[in-house]
Amino acid sequence: MTGTQELYAVQVGELWSWLSPTLPHVDEPADVASLRRLQYALHVASEHAYGLEPPEGAASAHAELADALTCARDVTGELAAGGALPGEWRGALLRVRLARMRLATPAPRAAVELPPHDGIAQPLGAFLLALGGALALVAGATLDVWPLWSLGIVAVCAAVLAYRP
Repeated sequence: MTGTQELYAVQVGELWSWLSPTLPHVDEPADVASLRRLQYALHVASEHAYGLEPPEGAASAHAELADALTCARDVTGELAAGGALPGEWRGALLRVRLARMRLATPAPRAAVELPPHDGIAQPLGAFLLALGGALALVAGATLDVWPLWSLGIVAVCAAVLAYRP
């Protein structure tokens, strides 16, 4: 499944790279020729979008992107012919950008259920093991009694294993 998502991401990146040289210059349309170039880029991008197979869970976001590209293409053509308002055109291009952002945003993960809290017994036991182990380690090292300090090391390790949050 990850391979499908990666392939899809590469394909959408290629689709966007087709549009990226044209979209930064859309704030103020200079002439009909630039609008026709944008219209053609939107047309090619929408055709590529319809040819892609989205991974599981991204079908609605992909359909939104494909529809936004098609609508932006149509509105750009109307603007070039003098039939659409610049505000409507900018709105259509904004919709393309928003659809792309929704497609790039990962789906929210399901909440992880934590096990029920056992109270203070487990953390307190781990703390007492660690404290006793540390004291035994220091006392054994100070008194040069190796079985005592090795018992301290074992107690500290057991404290780490005893507490699992």
